[in-house]
Amino acid sequence: MKKLMMMAAVAAVAVSANVQAFDVAAKYQQACSACHAMAVAGAPKAFDKAAWEPRLAKGMDTLVNSVTNGLNAMPPRGLCMDCTAEQYKELITYMSTPK
Repeated sequence: MKKLMMMAAVAAVAVSANVQAFDVAAKYQQACSACHAMAVAGAPKAFDKAAWEPRLAKGMDTLVNSVTNGLNAMPPRGLCMDCTAEQYKELITYMSTPK
């Protein structure tokens, strides 16, 4: 019985981890690419190191704050209403890394 309970607990954790997995590339396509793929309205172009350098120099916390509260033409939370601060950091890192 204990083995069965342990296996059920392990399975529940595994399912929970899969549900919570964050696919940064998919979220970029869904929520960020509309503006960042073409540098719309002053948005830094995705994967363009030069466009991101001055922003990254301000620090990740400042960038996450800008996304959360909005900046210039970007509305609060961008187009990712369900993203967490950690997910915004992942998205910023993804977009600011040259391909």
